[in-house]
Amino acid sequence: MTVQPIRYFGDPVLRTPADPVVDFDKELRRLVGDLVETMRKNGGAGLAAPQIGVGLRVFTFDVDDVVGHLINPVLEFPDDEEQDGQEGCLSLPGLYFDTKRRQNVVARGFNESGDPLQIVGTGMMARCVQHETDHLDGVIFIDRLETDERKKALKEIRRADWYDPANTRIKVSPHAVHPQAGPSPFGLGR
Repeated sequence: MTVQPIRYFGDPVLRTPADPVVDFDKELRRLVGDLVETMRKNGGAGLAAPQIGVGLRVFTFDVDDVVGHLINPVLEFPDDEEQDGQEGCLSLPGLYFDTKRRQNVVARGFNESGDPLQIVGTGMMARCVQHETDHLDGVIFIDRLETDERKKALKEIRRADWYDPANTRIKVSPHAVHPQAGPSPFGLGR
């Protein structure tokens, strides 16, 4: 297994929805191993394949001494309970922001051999599973922040020593912006 370089905010692979895994083979097992090693080396609670430049629906996690992975995850939420707490990301190193997530999640998918797998998570595990599945959909956790908090987060990102403005694409909110409303709610122009 090999520790891979992590892609930082701005890399287009982080904004591209990942493809479903169709081949459960040796290459997939190597990818899972690389994700685990890279996650551990960097002290992460989770890592998704796009974060190392691979556009496949795979992520690993290390939460409460439980290390694992999930392939082609589908999430269900058994209730409407929410949690709010600090969230960070290996693709935005050193930055943490309060982020709302669902408190409970049931994630279904497969292990590296293609066997069905289910993760029932609450608290930190639920946060991790949602965060990593977002990566597989091309969503970064700051997309989930309220507008004012997102603006603050983007200012902090622009000050980070790893930030490369030439390689940055900001995801547009899925909520409609009135065409006469003026500049983007993200403060970055249209």
